[in-house]
Amino acid sequence: MGESLYTVTTMPTGRRPGCPFDPPPELLEARRHGPLSRYVFPGGVPGWLVTGYDLTRAVLADPRFSSRWELMRHPTVDHGDAQPPPAPPGEFLFMDEPRHGRYRKPLMGRFTVRRMRLLTERVEEITAEHLDAMAEAGPPTDLVTAFAKPVPAVLICELLGVPHPEREAFQKQVDAFRDLESDREDLIAAYEATRGHLAELVTAKRAHPTDDVLSELTDGDLTDEELVGMSLFLLAAGLDTTMHMLALGTFALLRHPEQLAALRADPALTDRAVEELLRYLSVGKTFMRTALEDVELGGHTIEAGQTLILSYNTANRDPERFADPHVLDLHRRDGAHMAFGHGIHQCLGQQLARVQMRVAFPALIHRFPTLRLAVPAEEIELRPEAEIADVFGVKSLPVAWDT
Repeated sequence: MGESLYTVTTMPTGRRPGCPFDPPPELLEARRHGPLSRYVFPGGVPGWLVTGYDLTRAVLADPRFSSRWELMRHPTVDHGDAQPPPAPPGEFLFMDEPRHGRYRKPLMGRFTVRRMRLLTERVEEITAEHLDAMAEAGPPTDLVTAFAKPVPAVLICELLGVPHPEREAFQKQVDAFRDLESDREDLIAAYEATRGHLAELVTAKRAHPTDDVLSELTDGDLTDEELVGMSLFLLAAGLDTTMHMLALGTFALLRHPEQLAALRADPALTDRAVEELLRYLSVGKTFMRTALEDVELGGHTIEAGQTLILSYNTANRDPERFADPHVLDLHRRDGAHMAFGHGIHQCLGQQLARVQMRVAFPALIHRFPTLRLAVPAEEIELRPEAEIADVFGVKSLPVAWDT
């Protein structure tokens, strides 16, 4: 089994006071001991924690490691020998081939770099509308509700073809089932309500297709249940990650005024700035894989059936991969981060997210050149963090500016 390894027994989620952008210190400590640690799942079940860049990338590219939800051990819940259910139809993030490909392939042509860039003008319009509304309402405001959430929300509703009169009610349903502080019963009720709304939308698109991704998907062999699952996945993934990147990215820029000034002074820096913010923040923090057979990794044997926790945020802060990894440097030239994952499950909507960030960040900081936090940074409340496959962000971001 090789040399002894550092052991982690709980999945840390707490951020260090004053350093909300850094990974939990326990994960950084594990990485300091090496890129691979042992992890003890509830019930004493042995597993692994991968914190290094190269090993994380290797696992994500290796088909001997499965994404199937029903094979995973939960990092904080002891299910004994009970096997979790498979991922619902359409939610392909937690599937292997060929099921994964059945859902991903029909979407690939609809999320190409070229097609997403064609959306730039519409993203600019949506961004300008919300900046106008912010200016009219005046300071202070919560940047999450005024800007970071509605910009991607409008766009994802348009891509799914949600009729305009239904969007406000629909968005409230989505917010409710993504609220980690709600009671379990309320979360389940909101989730079922959203699924029901999407089922009605799928039926409507089959009967009367419009110019949107969901209508295009109805022209194939996917069932209504599969289309609902895919829509739910696209909705959650397309909204959460971009929303929290826009809010948390603005927070990070305001806490690094020299980097903010550099971006404001040089629009050509935008693309590199977006990639650096993605690396530095890594809002999609952790995912898991389970070995389908015995696999050698980093000089150790991962036994068949063992689950690995992949820490994207420490991989993107790996000192063996990035110089000064804990420094936010918008001039950094090496943008080969894994904020969107790697391999066959690499984020399908990454180009859509990039388009929104490339438009939104420059537009915001130029429209409000005196933008600043409206409360001390230490009072910014972070979103509660679940252990796995959740998105890191802020609950709100109070900001102000000179009028």
